[in-house]
Amino acid sequence: MSASRALLGAEGEEEARRRLEARGYRVLERNVRIGGAELDLVCRHGDEVVVVEVRTRSVGVLQPPEETVGPVKLRRLVRAGRSWVVSRGWKGPWRIDLVGFTVDRNGEWHESHLRDITAGMVCE
Repeated sequence: MSASRALLGAEGEEEARRRLEARGYRVLERNVRIGGAELDLVCRHGDEVVVVEVRTRSVGVLQPPEETVGPVKLRRLVRAGRSWVVSRGWKGPWRIDLVGFTVDRNGEWHESHLRDITAGMVCE
């Protein structure tokens, strides 16, 4: 991954953190390596733990951020999320959200927030 792409990704995670906290989410952990994957943000929102995958793209990239998480990545996120809740002794509900950003040529950040991206998914 190029340095500029890594920097954009880190900026995206920070922007997601700020926006989620403004909506009442409480960030519990960031960049957690567990269960063979990295969890960008682990938050608490109401009575749920929310694992947040953050994707950031510049205008001109072929795929919008919300289309860059395929079935392999989803399985890794589910496995890692499950590992996190078990390792922390969490007994309540949890879900996985995707926060995607597209940064336009003027430097404006456009967000899409997809809740519970694994709803209905059969995981083994």
